[in-house]
Amino acid sequence: MDGRKSQSVKKSAITETKLENLLEDLDIKQYYEEKLSLGRILEINKKTITDQPAKSNSDLLWCFLKKLMMVNVTARNVKLVSESVSNDKSKGSNVDFDDLFECPNTGNKLNPLDIITALFLCSDGFLQQEMALKMSLCQFSVPLLLPNCDTNQCTLMLWAMRDIVKKYRPQSLSDSKGFIEDRIVLSELPMISFVRLGECSLSKSEILNKFLSNSQQHHDTFVHRNMKCGDSPRALSYGLTEITWYLPGGNTSIDIFSQPVAVANLRGDIASFDTQYSFLCQTSAAVFVFFDHLCFDCSLLTKHLHKAQIFLVGNYESQSFSKDALKKVATEMDLTTNNIIIKTKLKNDADLVEELRKKITDVVENSNMKMTIEQMADIAHELGILVDEDSPECQTAKKNAEAITAEIQDIHKFKEDQLPRQGKIWKELTCLEKEEFQPRNVGSKNIEDYKSELWLKKQGMRKKQNTYDMSTAMTCFISAISSPRTERFYFLKWMRMNLDNLSLVKLSELREKYKEKCKNAKNKEEIKEIYEQISNSSLGTEHFFREMGQIYEASLSLPQTDLSRQQLQHLPKLFAKLLLDGFPLELVDGDASNIPLRWVSDVLSQLSDLVSPNRKILVVTVLGVQSTGKSTLLNTMFGVQFAVSSGRCTRGAFMLLIKINEDMKKVLKCDFMLIIDTEGLKSPELAQLDNSYEHDNELATLVVGLSDVTIVNVAMENSTEMKDILQIVVHAFLRMKEVGKKKPKCQFVHQNVSDVSAHEKNSRDRKLLLEQLNEMTQVAAKMEKKEENKSFTDVMEYSPDTGNWYIPGLWNGNPPMAPVNAGYSEAVYELKKHIIQLLGNCESSANDIMEFKEWVTSLWTAVKQENFIFSFRNSLVADAYVRLCTEFNKWEWEFKKKMYTWVINAETEISNFGTVAAKSESSDLTELLTSLKSKASRVLSTWEEELLENLKQYFKQTEGHVYLVEGYREEFSNSAKSLRKEMERSVFNQLTAAAENRRKKMAETEKIIESHIKEIEKAVCALIYECRKKKVQMSDKELDKEFDKIWNVTLKKLSSSEQKTTDVFNNVSQCLKINLSRSSVTYPSQKSLQDCGREPFKYTSEKILHRVAKWFNTDDHIMAVQKLSDNIIRDCTQFVSETVKSKNNYSDTYIQEILHIIDEKLQNNQDVKTKIEFEVSLKQHICGFAAREFQKMHKAFIQANDPYRYLMKNKEKFRDDFIDVFHERDQCQKKAEEFTNKCLKPAVEVFINRFLGPDIIGEMMTCEQFSTRMSFQYSILLDLLSKDDFQNYVSYTDSYEDYAKTWILNKILERFSTVSLFEFEDQHLQSCIRSINDAIDKAQRGKSDDLKTFVEDICKEIGDKLVISQDALGAFMTMNNADKEQFAHWLTVSVNEIAEDLRKESQRLNKTKLQQLRVQPQNELFNKLIGCGKQCPFCKAPCDAGGGGHTEHFASLHRPEGLGRFKWNSTKRLATEICSSSVNSDSSFRCSATNDKWHPYKRYKEMFPDWKIPPDVSLEASDYWKYVMAKHNSDFAKIYDAIPADIPPAWKQITRDQAEKSLKESFHIK
Repeated sequence: MDGRKSQSVKKSAITETKLENLLEDLDIKQYYEEKLSLGRILEINKKTITDQPAKSNSDLLWCFLKKLMMVNVTARNVKLVSESVSNDKSKGSNVDFDDLFECPNTGNKLNPLDIITALFLCSDGFLQQEMALKMSLCQFSVPLLLPNCDTNQCTLMLWAMRDIVKKYRPQSLSDSKGFIEDRIVLSELPMISFVRLGECSLSKSEILNKFLSNSQQHHDTFVHRNMKCGDSPRALSYGLTEITWYLPGGNTSIDIFSQPVAVANLRGDIASFDTQYSFLCQTSAAVFVFFDHLCFDCSLLTKHLHKAQIFLVGNYESQSFSKDALKKVATEMDLTTNNIIIKTKLKNDADLVEELRKKITDVVENSNMKMTIEQMADIAHELGILVDEDSPECQTAKKNAEAITAEIQDIHKFKEDQLPRQGKIWKELTCLEKEEFQPRNVGSKNIEDYKSELWLKKQGMRKKQNTYDMSTAMTCFISAISSPRTERFYFLKWMRMNLDNLSLVKLSELREKYKEKCKNAKNKEEIKEIYEQISNSSLGTEHFFREMGQIYEASLSLPQTDLSRQQLQHLPKLFAKLLLDGFPLELVDGDASNIPLRWVSDVLSQLSDLVSPNRKILVVTVLGVQSTGKSTLLNTMFGVQFAVSSGRCTRGAFMLLIKINEDMKKVLKCDFMLIIDTEGLKSPELAQLDNSYEHDNELATLVVGLSDVTIVNVAMENSTEMKDILQIVVHAFLRMKEVGKKKPKCQFVHQNVSDVSAHEKNSRDRKLLLEQLNEMTQVAAKMEKKEENKSFTDVMEYSPDTGNWYIPGLWNGNPPMAPVNAGYSEAVYELKKHIIQLLGNCESSANDIMEFKEWVTSLWTAVKQENFIFSFRNSLVADAYVRLCTEFNKWEWEFKKKMYTWVINAETEISNFGTVAAKSESSDLTELLTSLKSKASRVLSTWEEELLENLKQYFKQTEGHVYLVEGYREEFSNSAKSLRKEMERSVFNQLTAAAENRRKKMAETEKIIESHIKEIEKAVCALIYECRKKKVQMSDKELDKEFDKIWNVTLKKLSSSEQKTTDVFNNVSQCLKINLSRSSVTYPSQKSLQDCGREPFKYTSEKILHRVAKWFNTDDHIMAVQKLSDNIIRDCTQFVSETVKSKNNYSDTYIQEILHIIDEKLQNNQDVKTKIEFEVSLKQHICGFAAREFQKMHKAFIQANDPYRYLMKNKEKFRDDFIDVFHERDQCQKKAEEFTNKCLKPAVEVFINRFLGPDIIGEMMTCEQFSTRMSFQYSILLDLLSKDDFQNYVSYTDSYEDYAKTWILNKILERFSTVSLFEFEDQHLQSCIRSINDAIDKAQRGKSDDLKTFVEDICKEIGDKLVISQDALGAFMTMNNADKEQFAHWLTVSVNEIAEDLRKESQRLNKTKLQQLRVQPQNELFNKLIGCGKQCPFCKAPCDAGGGGHTEHFASLHRPEGLGRFKWNSTKRLATEICSSSVNSDSSFRCSATNDKWHPYKRYKEMFPDWKIPPDVSLEASDYWKYVMAKHNSDFAKIYDAIPADIPPAWKQITRDQAEKSLKESFHIK
């Protein structure tokens, strides 16, 4: 006995080494202690999509696992690739025949059973369960008792088999076509076990495979010696007991047994595995012992208490077979010949199998020994066999799950009592939401009152939900999923299995009833009732999570300080952890056809927080007809666990995360793959209901919108059904294209196509499919009013050759005994590789989790609207649009700033033309102007090209979701082109005006002054010469008298050359006549232009269409025209005041610019109907006051440039110079100061002033509020709210543009109260001083002989930057005898002094200083940010579109129409309607655009095609303006001469914080 023990210990030591060695060889030793998890296996890595053959034993294991997860029946046929060694001898004539008889070396081959055993030993319970399930689907035997040769212990794999559900039809049900569906571990079946005693020449496993296979389909359920690698030596799998099941299909000609049977197979000699043998004897109905030789001592066979019948199966042909031993054993065991089967020479394998089947049939029919695998656990415990379910986590989880499920007697009642928030109440909430989005029952009620009513009902529902206490079941459930990770996994698995077990029974009965009723389509009500019962009798973990979501959503309606609400805030994070661990999240509730948006959003937000920031996800979705194997396809492809049982078809949509391994993250450019499984379209259950098409459309649109790749399951055989499906799918794709989603990728999967030539044969079908897709595209495009989409490829990326996949049928033979078809697995694997490749080739970047959340919200919100495309609003699109606007604004400003600098330099060149500072080589001003205009065109073209190139490069980005705003590219491209045209016109006008001013100044002023100064200088020089000649010394008094004589003589000559003034009115009249003649209008002669523009412009019309509209005022048209007039007058007045400020002479280009402004404004506002008389009258008014101002400007210019005034102003200076020259005094310092103060300083001040405006604009544009039109609008409204001053609201709503301009001005002053202007001023000052000092240095180094040349050289050098006043320079040059060197010294000193003086004079920005700037920042910013100036035709909200070239207007925030002064004619009450609600209602409007006829709001586009008003049905829509109107209702009524509005009750509950939140959401501010 001791010897036997020591031998056992020795053997254990050897096998322990074997275990370690094999695990190390397989490279899974690390997983022996810390087990392999299912999540780790499901990760997508490079091995997922590569087909490299196994080159090492570790490769073998992963190859097996990879194939098993894809349910590939060839998984066990894995083998190492041996390098082929070329045998040179074989090529010769001498062949060594002995080589043919040598055994190949099998030492390095692994037995598949060892791989399976090693894997099960190194896997956690969940991976074991998944492997057992997949092995069962492949009809592989599954481990029943798993040996561990390290500990000599074995484990009953009860948990591993828990998830196997089998369907079969015993022959008793064959007539009714019923079937049994049961969890295999709970099925009470007879078990037949097969063991061997000693060595056996018969292959027990091969005999078993033949025994289990009928003649039509042979399958190797058990690994045997004649399989690939089956003959390899086993190291770990001795003692492995496998189990499989024979299940009948109800067909007597095929079925081997009429009843289900479990078949067990022990690997190894029972002499070595006594425990396993004992277990089988106590759990089986029969044990078949295979042997070659029986010992006379058969104590092993007799010592156990046998519940099972024992059958001996011997091979008479074996040399060691002994008849005597057999007789002795049979006698001792009381076995009859019925219990003995002997294979003889006359009995082949088929005969042996037939005999075995007869014996087993007899056992099955007569034995009462039936046992569930669950019951076997007790026997296992008695024998010291471990049970995998005995782990503390599993047992605790089981107890927790049973605490909930054990109480369930009636599923429907349980749901009502324990899950009360998701039944009727959640469906009613869904109905209310749908009514909100598509109001069908509003009747004659005010739409806002009706919405308020709906909101109050919803609040009531939420209140009712909150009245329920947390049920016992939900308390237990939430507590259990809050437990540690492994325990939580076990709990959810127990819950799912227990609930499935309960539902299976009830659902099978109801489905039978349902089938019967569906045969007659007239039974609609009964069908609906049974459908409800099916829904009510279905209970899974999703119902508990659904309840959790409703508990959470209801809690959000409680105050934030409420303790109940605070205690439930952790629920989204709890589920986010589950999602991260691979559990599916119900996206669309299949019973209510709704998404609990807040719950799903917050779960996704928490998920984003749990993983690192900005983790990217790619989405794969499957769509198709119900029961076409969509879930099975996803299960096979990605190993994900979606319910696939026919008793539980997927309802709604579920999503599940798969992690991407590090080695694939760079390839796919994402971190997770999200799989969405949807319920079948055209489901027979829903088809009987009225809204099934709508439901299918909503679901398809949602999931297609979320997908990067959509798999569409189609059935070519049913063309009608396929057409319906294609229409739904194409509709969804079209909608995505129209809302800016990148073109989705689509793969059509044709299942159950097994012919090898399927791809070739189906080319005709593919052509037909494409034709149908094109047809469906046209139908869908017509429905969506987007008929420019003619073919399917217009809508999405699709190639008939690479976009179609033909997949054979799932089963290889007749279920339930058919394994999964290897062709199915291989085809699905190829599809999987292709999909991963498609995802890797995505041009644009993947969404991160928060962006995905936004897509879910915006798509679902738009899906529920009647018109998806016009209803779609998405903050990602808005963000992308804002980013585009911001970038474009930067480029536009850069363009404008550069052109502004260019114009300043060009104007400087024109102003210096004909002077000593002139640098131009042109001798003629007209020639110079032509040259500059040509240069301007070239510069503008260069900038336009750069702007368009920037736009092109912007759209090439992969980040920032630029593809979402692809639809706006053309608008911004047009904006760039129109900006160039506008800039060209403006630049040309400025150059022309500058040239005209210069020409007049040269002709009329400078020449006269120059000649008179020369005369004075000549007379003075003559006098000095005479005095010096005669040596006469004169006193200062005498010199004064002499100077006066010379002065008076000169001035007498000047009086005869008085300047002529221009009649500006006459010039303006001529320009106006020419302008009107272009419109074929005769200029009215009865009214003089001098009489126009004196009084404020008032529009009156006797021929106005008086509208008795629903609420519009009868003088609405007059108000609209008056407002247009006021806006045009304001813009023209601004231009006039800026022009007058320049102090230039009058030029016809100024009045031409004004007429251009008027024409452009009238052109852009053609929706305001006016007659030609109005245009004439408006132009006369504006031209009248403009001419008056220009006449004053012209007069002021004449006076400022009058030679007489100039000479008189400089008389004393000339006198002093005369006396200095006469006395030969040193003039250097004095003249240097004079040149600096009179010539340089004014030029520097003008230079700084010219550039300060653009500097201020640039600084303001760094502020977020001035970056885009929408930011600007948001900032104004937020400022209004924070001040909450009623008068401000009135100013804003009544005179938006005036208010906006004042607001901008105040913001500039506010900004520069903290930011000094000094930095900008000093920058330009330093630039000027540097240029002047450089010019002085250069002039000193020059060859100038006298001071005049020296000064001219300086002026010429700085002439491209500064405009030196010719008058001041002329006066300076007169009677100047200063020394050049000394003058240069003092000039440098003076220049530095004026720099300091100018710095001291620098002051903070105020209104006065702002108004003196050449460029008015407030006007430039206003023009930049005010947009197109269009207002919503209903509520007058301003357009928020960015690019100047936009063709469609939209407002982010519409307002109650009462704030636009609209009131009901009948009651005079202010209107509370909001157009974003009205356009979704059945209400109508009438106005002049409709010719005073009623027109449905839903078709507002017919009247206002250039406006887009997305319906916003949420009560939170426009909360900002609702809050304002509710608070100031009486004030608005008073000022608008109306009766206060009937404010809907819900409006009165809006708080200031909610108003601010609404504002942020409307403008997509994070």
